Amino acid sequence: MVKSPEILAFVNALSRLLGWTYFLAWSISFYAQPYLNWQRKSTQGLAIDFPTLNLLGFVCYTISTASFLWSPTIRSQYAARHPASPKTTVRFNDFAFALHAAIMCIVTYSQFYSSLWGFSVGRRQRASRGVLGIVLASILSTIVIVFVIAGTPGGGNDPDGWAWIDLIYTLGYIKLVCSLIKYCPQVFLNYKRKSTVGWSILNILLDFTGGILSLMQLIIDSSLQGDWSGIIGNPVKLGLSNTSLFFDVIFMVQHYV
Repeated sequence: MVKSPEILAFVNALSRLLGWTYFLAWSISFYAQPYLNWQRKSTQGLAIDFPTLNLLGFVCYTISTASFLWSPTIRSQYAARHPASPKTTVRFNDFAFALHAAIMCIVTYSQFYSSLWGFSVGRRQRASRGVLGIVLASILSTIVIVFVIAGTPGGGNDPDGWAWIDLIYTLGYIKLVCSLIKYCPQVFLNYKRKSTVGWSILNILLDFTGGILSLMQLIIDSSLQGDWSGIIGNPVKLGLSNTSLFFDVIFMVQHYV
C-alpha cells in the first residue's frame, strides 16, 4: 500500500492520465474503420459479424459501467462482496469509452445498409447464424437472470445470494464473450482473402495502445487499494485488455508479415 501522500497523489494522477489516454486511443480507433469504408464507398473486407457483436457488447458494457458508477444498490453489493477493497475500480472514463463505442458501432453497422450510405455491400455480407444465435442467447439469458433474481426471497438485495450485481456481471460477461468471438470472423476473412484490404490497421494500432494503457490503469488502481482483488472484481476490463492485445498482435502479423 502506498503511504507517502506525495507518491499517492502522483500515482492517482498517473492513473487518471492512463485512463483518459486509453479512452482517447480506443475511442479514436472506432473512427478508423467507418472512415475507411466511407473512403472506399464499400464495406467489403469487413466481416459484418464484427460490428454485430461489437454493438451488442458495448451496449452491455455501457449499462454495466453506468451501474457500477451510479447505482447505490450495485455499489453497496459490490462493497459487501469485496470488503477488503469496497470501492469499484470502474472509472468514469470506462463509461465514457463504452457509450462512445456503442454509438460508433451503430454508425459502422449502418454502413452495411446500402440504401442509407450508397456503399458497395457484398451479397454474402450478412450476419452468420452462429453470431445471431449468440445475440439471441445473450438476450434470453439476461431475461432469465432478471426473473431468477427478482424471484429470490431477498428480491435481489442479498449480496450473499442472487443479487442485482449478478445481472450487471452477466452483462459484463456478455461483453467479454462478444470480445472473445468478434475478432475470429475477421481473422478468418483476412486469412481466406489473403489480404487485409478493407480492414483498417490504424484501428488495430490504436486498439493495441488502448489495451496496454487500460491494463496498466487497472493494475495501478488495484495497487492503490492494497488489494489485488480489485482486478478480479473488474473482470470485464481485465478481459477486454488482454483479449484486445492478443488479437491485435494477430492482425498486425496478418497485415505486416
